[in-house]
Amino acid sequence: MINELRVHDLGVIADVDLVLEEGMTAITGETGAGKTMIVDAIELLLGGRFDPDMVRSGSTEAAVEGRFFHDSNETVVRRILPKGGRSRAFINGSLTPLAELAGFGSSLVDLHGQHAHQSLLAPTEQRRALDHFGEIDLETLLRLRGEIRAIDHRLEELGGDDQLRSRELDLWEFELREIDALNITSPDEDEELASEEDRLAQAVSLRESAVRAYEDIVGTDAKGARDLLGSAINALGTHDALSGFVERLRGTIAELDDLCADLRRATEAFEEDPARLEEIRERRSHLARIKKKHGDSLSGVLAAREVLRDRIESAKSGDERRRSLLGERDSLVEKMLLEEQRIGDLRRRAAPSLAKQVEARLHDLGLTRARIEIDLADTGLADDVAFLLNANLGEPALPLSKVASGGELSRTMLALRLVLSSGPSTLVFDEVDAGIGGEAALAVGRALRELGREHQVIVVTHLAQVAAFADNQLVVVKDEHDDRTLARVEAVEGDDRVSELARMLSGHPDSENARRHAAELLRLVVADHRVPR
Repeated sequence: MINELRVHDLGVIADVDLVLEEGMTAITGETGAGKTMIVDAIELLLGGRFDPDMVRSGSTEAAVEGRFFHDSNETVVRRILPKGGRSRAFINGSLTPLAELAGFGSSLVDLHGQHAHQSLLAPTEQRRALDHFGEIDLETLLRLRGEIRAIDHRLEELGGDDQLRSRELDLWEFELREIDALNITSPDEDEELASEEDRLAQAVSLRESAVRAYEDIVGTDAKGARDLLGSAINALGTHDALSGFVERLRGTIAELDDLCADLRRATEAFEEDPARLEEIRERRSHLARIKKKHGDSLSGVLAAREVLRDRIESAKSGDERRRSLLGERDSLVEKMLLEEQRIGDLRRRAAPSLAKQVEARLHDLGLTRARIEIDLADTGLADDVAFLLNANLGEPALPLSKVASGGELSRTMLALRLVLSSGPSTLVFDEVDAGIGGEAALAVGRALRELGREHQVIVVTHLAQVAAFADNQLVVVKDEHDDRTLARVEAVEGDDRVSELARMLSGHPDSENARRHAAELLRLVVADHRVPR
């Protein structure tokens, strides 16, 4: 609720500090005194649109400040409104964006009448009101939607579309088969094959060189190195002085014999194998291609093989998880559609009853020809709810946001609040009594007082029949001071209140007849208040 409201240099108001009580408060005063400016101040505190012309003449800026109590917390809201430039908003002393201020205010205060802050004009609030009236529980639907969103999030984490995932899996499996088909024996296989290929390619040349070396040692047509060494031994003879050389030559001959045996074996080993050579070359060609695709070495290819195996395994397990999630999602969607249909049916059943009760309230409030329609879909969830009003015979029913008359709209909002008994803690009504009088005015006053039992109700009224029902009455008085018009606000009770009601009834606060009527009106209200309803 609004506990205190301060207004400075706004319109005809120079400086006003109001303490607002619980229950119903009526704001009254002569035409032009500045009553509506109080409502304008509240609207500005809720983030309403500001017109620089609202700043009091001669002032550079206006200021509006309010103290709110909600959920056992106190919040102070202030808005500075300069003649030129943009306004500034503060919540508990901290500079606040206007959108945040509007969000804060909309949860605490509803303005009904010619102003823009009626929450029940919003389609979402109208749907919420219908659900509240029909006692429709949305918990199961919201839970199902939340579970579906969670599954969708997990599906996103598992990857993109099915076709892309299938193509990726096919490619990975093909590349793995390609590597496995080569049956790579070791990371060094290509180097070992290169050595073997080199040996096979040089087999003829190697064998010829080994044979020639063998023949040079053992001799063929001419004497070989071995024979020449034997001749050298014979030349040395049996001279004891040269025996050391003889022994050394004999050792050399023995080494040549060993060398010749090795050369003979080598010539036998270096055999040509064209088929093996072609096989090696083809194998190395395959290995070179696979290295180009997966790395510069066979070790890189083998590492890529393990990566592919992990990807394939993960993809296949992901597909299984995806199929499981999709099945779970289908089941939840089926349940959600059934729940939406159930809620839609409940809404369609509740709508005529709500419309009928609001109509009955509107008739009591003086709109005797008013008709309320609640438009919603014939099937499904019926999430798009629209309250329509036909206030005059022969006219089409229009959405509440398009109702031209502030009085009609304000009384419709009052009727809705009476039926719904819900909404923000503070309700402000302006022009609620437009175009009515007599018994209808009493009905409006009685309805506002009833609403004041559960909400703080602030109403700007010209009718004594409405003001008399208020728990508190504030009078806006216009004075002239130093050739300037000023507005002040004062609380009235007792004789002062009788005088104000007399003024509202006759225009003459001192008229004895008017004062008797005012006092009688207050007594009737007290008596009416004692009658249980």
